[in-house]
Amino acid sequence: MATKNAEYRQLIGGEWVSGGDGTYDIINPANEKVVAQAPEASAGDVAAAAAAAAEAFPAWSRTTPQERAELLAAAGRELAKRTPDLIPLVISETGATSSVGSLMQIPVAISRFERYARGAMEDLSRPLPPQPIGSTPLAAGALMGGLARKVPVGVVACIAPYNFPTTSMVGKIAPALAVGCTVVMKPAPQDPLCVIELAKILEDVGFPKGVVNIVTGGQASVGANLVSDPNVDMVSFTGSSAVGSMIVAAGAPTMKRQLHELGGKGACIVAEDADIDKAVAGIASVWAFHSGQICTAPTRVIVHRSRYDELVTRLAGAARALKVGDPLDASTQVGPVISALQKSRILGHIENGVAEGAELVVDGRDTGMDSGFYVGPTLLAGCNNTMSPVREEIFGPVVVVVPFDTEEEGIAIANDSDYGLFSYVFSQDTPRAFEIAKQIRSGRVGINSVQTHHETPFGGFKLSGIGRDGGSWGLDAYTEWQSIIWPS
Repeated sequence: MATKNAEYRQLIGGEWVSGGDGTYDIINPANEKVVAQAPEASAGDVAAAAAAAAEAFPAWSRTTPQERAELLAAAGRELAKRTPDLIPLVISETGATSSVGSLMQIPVAISRFERYARGAMEDLSRPLPPQPIGSTPLAAGALMGGLARKVPVGVVACIAPYNFPTTSMVGKIAPALAVGCTVVMKPAPQDPLCVIELAKILEDVGFPKGVVNIVTGGQASVGANLVSDPNVDMVSFTGSSAVGSMIVAAGAPTMKRQLHELGGKGACIVAEDADIDKAVAGIASVWAFHSGQICTAPTRVIVHRSRYDELVTRLAGAARALKVGDPLDASTQVGPVISALQKSRILGHIENGVAEGAELVVDGRDTGMDSGFYVGPTLLAGCNNTMSPVREEIFGPVVVVVPFDTEEEGIAIANDSDYGLFSYVFSQDTPRAFEIAKQIRSGRVGINSVQTHHETPFGGFKLSGIGRDGGSWGLDAYTEWQSIIWPS
């Protein structure tokens, strides 16, 4: 679907326009070849997109929930029709393996459209019982009625990460559109092509001009201009904590609402009574699921010393059994990371860990691949919480193992982190695991599984973010409370 000759443009106020600052190359992480060129937005493009969204907001916010639900459902159906074409495109720009690309990159986006088509019909308002108010110098006494209603926040800048560009973007725009917001999409610079195709779908199914806009670019100025634009009322961002903090600062002068899902360093407590088979299967997902490029991964294993040797041996065997290779090969389990820069960062973290005294049990630095940005499954054992690869988010196929002696120590190690997004507890004593989970400072905690629950609120403690989305919390995130009161 994507070739070097394909022309990609930005959607601004219902018009498809070229990048005001030209184009830039999108590189296939698997072979380092140019997939296509994407538009490089100018400051004027960004301002125009935000202004178009602001102009479209009053009419869109007054549409009925049924109208919005029908358009979102239509978007899901059309995305499903185009999935066979889009999967090869998203694999080529993200480097996702065939299994991750076909199961997670587009199908999950479809399900999110379906979920928020239903969500558009949810009534988030809260009628309040009448309240008698006595006379005051302000007004005569009365029996006052009241309604707390949810109203759309306005124009939302939706900035998605590179690991799941389409799925993440739909997770932002679907609930925002469902409640009556307008949006400016800004995909990650590394892989915007499938999100541009998503914008085409939204236009095709009938979203009005200006309700959905998209700007793209390889320069940091594109995102910076968007998050500081006075027409933007809210920023929904998924990415690094460092960038998130800059966005918060940029939005402070205009009090922009913020929804941020940021970095993670998932603690995974493996108790002395854990089912090691389940623990190994869950932890190995760091390597096999999109090459560890997921902020929810159990990358920081905290294991009881009595099970330490067994777990390290089993993890080493699992890591060595995984096949690194071309994402288009159905037998490949570990594909490339997104870019040469990210590969260099990951290798630097591995080298720092070794220099700080960690044991390099499985070395993924040399994969034997002739081209592409590959890092193989890597296991660092004998770690402690002072080491940089234990403390910092690596966002790659690297697992670190830290031993503990008592339950209290294990919990303390888990909480001794700047992050708190998604953590895990493995213990066959599930009531005990539940009690441990309650003591972990993390937005989500999984017990004996790395699976998720899409209706639970999702977000992080500490540097892992601000706010929550997921399920009906996603609708809540893009709204403001408005109170209307009257004498009964």
